[in-house]
Amino acid sequence: MITKITGKLVSVDMASVTLAAEPFEYEVLVPEFVRRQVQAQVGKSVSFHTINYLDGDPTRGRMTPRLVGFSNHVEREFFELFCSVDGVGVKKALRAMVRPVQEVAHQIEQQDVKGLSALPGIGPATAERIVAKLRRKVPKFALLITGADGESPDASRDVATETFEVLMQLGHSETQARKLIEKALAEKKSYKDVDSLVQAVYKIAHQEG
Repeated sequence: MITKITGKLVSVDMASVTLAAEPFEYEVLVPEFVRRQVQAQVGKSVSFHTINYLDGDPTRGRMTPRLVGFSNHVEREFFELFCSVDGVGVKKALRAMVRPVQEVAHQIEQQDVKGLSALPGIGPATAERIVAKLRRKVPKFALLITGADGESPDASRDVATETFEVLMQLGHSETQARKLIEKALAEKKSYKDVDSLVQAVYKIAHQEG
């Protein structure tokens, strides 16, 4: 199973990209928000965190293996969670995910059925199922993560999501943990590891306390 692939970005189409990883070229399906992230990187080396699925009709025996790519593992994790909702699946999720993960997660957390219904292919009934199944699972994805200068977004995102899980284990509510992390990240400092971000979070909590 391919979980990450790195190569030269050959082309970007409406629903997929072509990646040259010698000696092969791979077609990687991408949702719209990922396409926008990479469209200016044609000719450069890029990495995608991937999931694999079989496309086709199993009753007819024609199944084609596909790769779906994301800029980091947190986006991949959210996509897999989104696909787990009854009536969604990979194809519908690929079409629906036109907005960044943080925005969609925030809509789910806020039970914004109207906003979710506006996503391509997601009607009111599906939006209600998404909220019912995922509302308590998405707070960490709703974190507004902006990496400091010189720090990769992937690294900052990893640190923030791991810190969220640490704060939950320490007894903070989902809402408390997310708000504290957002305030720390808003200071635009570089947090290279979980310990440094946890210290910043508790400094803020002490100041507010």
